[in-house]
Amino acid sequence: MQTPVEIDFQGMAADARVRGIIAKHVDDLEERFGRITAARVLLKAPGPHHRIGNYQINIRLALPGGHEVVAGHTPDADERQSDLSFAINDAFKHARRQLQDEVRRMQGQTKHQEAEPMALVARTDPSGEFGFLETEDGREVYFHRNSVVGGKQVEEGARVVFVEEAGEKGPQASTVKLVGKHALRP
Repeated sequence: MQTPVEIDFQGMAADARVRGIIAKHVDDLEERFGRITAARVLLKAPGPHHRIGNYQINIRLALPGGHEVVAGHTPDADERQSDLSFAINDAFKHARRQLQDEVRRMQGQTKHQEAEPMALVARTDPSGEFGFLETEDGREVYFHRNSVVGGKQVEEGARVVFVEEAGEKGPQASTVKLVGKHALRP
């Protein structure tokens, strides 16, 4: 790490043992996930007016390329959070998960879900049993009323998203979901 770990104790005295625990957690994260350029940890003690209070631990990790992981874990009504060691371990567990996700994003390992294709209902059979969608690229895709999500009746000009598959006579929509009546193209 380029800079030493910054630890801010709020509402409590600085403790060398706690500093050591936090430094070990940060070293473990850096060893496991690569270079961390800076780390800041805020420990906030329970308020003096609470009989049983929980510690709040916030962790900020700076990564190369301006990336950052912020694990601000504010505990709910979990009595275990009143133990400082437990609270620190729990906060670093959350930070580890977030850091793992960020490293995957940085390495391009996360899957980008492609948006479902959109279309307009070009025409429907008078009986309402089937129809055709006009895709954004001008193709025509057959759909049956059973493929319409929720069994809704779709009108011509309605905007939909759909899942395309190969049918016996060409492309067909296996799923059609209504998203509005707005035109797809101006």
